[in-house]
Amino acid sequence: MSVVVTGATGHLGRLIVADLLAHGVSAGSIVATGRQVGRLADLAERGVRTAHVEYAEPGSMTEPFAGADALMLVSGTQVGERVEQHRNAIEAARAAGVRRIVYTSAPHADRSPLILAPEHKATEEMIRESGLDFTVLRNNWYTENYVPALEQARVTGEVISSAGDGRVASAPRGDFAAAASVVLRTEGHAGRTYELAGDHPWTFDDLAVAIGGIVGREVRHRRVEPDEHLTLLVAAGVPDETAQFLVALDSDIRDGLLAGGATDLSDLLGRPTTPLAEALRAAATDG
Repeated sequence: MSVVVTGATGHLGRLIVADLLAHGVSAGSIVATGRQVGRLADLAERGVRTAHVEYAEPGSMTEPFAGADALMLVSGTQVGERVEQHRNAIEAARAAGVRRIVYTSAPHADRSPLILAPEHKATEEMIRESGLDFTVLRNNWYTENYVPALEQARVTGEVISSAGDGRVASAPRGDFAAAASVVLRTEGHAGRTYELAGDHPWTFDDLAVAIGGIVGREVRHRRVEPDEHLTLLVAAGVPDETAQFLVALDSDIRDGLLAGGATDLSDLLGRPTTPLAEALRAAATDG
């Protein structure tokens, strides 16, 4: 098996490469790609082939994708530009003779009103129309996304949200990366769509308790309305567009759009997903 992993300079892509290596995939059969190839030097030292790839530059993908059995297409980070970028990668994969695409999507992307879903839905449709074998990994939220909330609560004693009693079925990136690795290196996943989520959805009340246990002080969940939440974020220096996104995301959480419910992630892993407090503690330590 030969596999190209995009976004390997990011957290998830790098973890996927690491898990492939840990499970015996030969370094020479992996191509790790990213925008800043210098950040892949440690992987190159282990024998992994590395290459500069820009989703916005179709020509940058021609040589790295050539001869690969599978493309691990880690979704881009530039919201609003991802459909075109992913189209470039899919077309490059088809032109290069890649046989299979594994793509990191969003929960229930084909039917969810989740703010993040439309670009992922469009990408899934392009992959299906490409004629290539595919597997879709619909990743729920990453627990590491709440490390900033932990650090803020360490100082303020508060977790602020407008998510109400909404639940988040998060898991750490390492769990999602390990599942992607399983799909890449084992058989039986062609044409499958997996809804990947943590085993135990949590509320922001639960998040406050978990953070309190890590930082060693009482932490409360301060519930606010969306308008107040937006005002607080902007006042704290968060750019307006980002603040609006965060408030919209909390609205989606309040509406149950990240509550999970499927066991696909733990089934692929062959073990329970990593609990909230354990994953947060590890992420805060790594940071």
